[in-house]
Amino acid sequence: MGARTKIDWCDATWNPVTGCLHGCDYCYARPIAYRFKGRCGFYAIDHGEQDKNIHVLENNVWKNNGMKSPYPFGFDPTFHRYKLDEPNRWKKPRNIFVCSMADMFGDWVPDEWIKAVFDACAAAPQHRYLFLTKNPKRYIDLANKDMLPKEHWYGYSATRQNQLWRFHHADDCPCINLFVSIEPILEEMQPGFSTHVPADWVIIGAETGNRNGKVTPSKSWIDNILMECDYSGRPIFMKESLRGIMGNDFRQEFPWGAL
Repeated sequence: MGARTKIDWCDATWNPVTGCLHGCDYCYARPIAYRFKGRCGFYAIDHGEQDKNIHVLENNVWKNNGMKSPYPFGFDPTFHRYKLDEPNRWKKPRNIFVCSMADMFGDWVPDEWIKAVFDACAAAPQHRYLFLTKNPKRYIDLANKDMLPKEHWYGYSATRQNQLWRFHHADDCPCINLFVSIEPILEEMQPGFSTHVPADWVIIGAETGNRNGKVTPSKSWIDNILMECDYSGRPIFMKESLRGIMGNDFRQEFPWGAL
């Protein structure tokens, strides 16, 4: 599900793994998964480990009326093994956000799932692959096991000030191409990108949707980060949710050239 995408910093999404156990209040993916979960008359063949609330699907899943269900286990972590070949069928190069409907690097995700996804990336090298997690220490763990390919772009999420220091310093990070996604930005930050926060690229976005307590950032919050990025020479990408707030200061910069 989901080749083309409305996510403005990539060309496509690819979800061989779906579901997450972080439980974030502002999660956009959880309601989508439950909306398209199988309903009455649905059946699935589960080859997974149900005692751990994770699931493996070798084949696509069908409802009795012949319709496919993309999230048969709701937002439980699920490995859709049948999706591994999708990027190989997309011949035109794309910037692919991998697992936009999951955190593939959550502690609950088996190494075997991650290795299978990386192997599928290697089988379709015409694309650029971008990953994003709230658990970047998994990058370090995988690198220590010699399981982290160096050519991809690896991101970590930060919504508040204290989350920007998920690596104590740049030497902690094994990723050659690293980005930070400050989305949704939930408080004013003084991030100190120039000296403390490892990131070759910065993405910022405001909270969307209608959640009670939704946070709308002020322009000064974004200006502070923009100033730090300009000082350190790092490209910054503002999501469409900030266009009205930033006006003429709105920017969408990438750290790479064309594929």
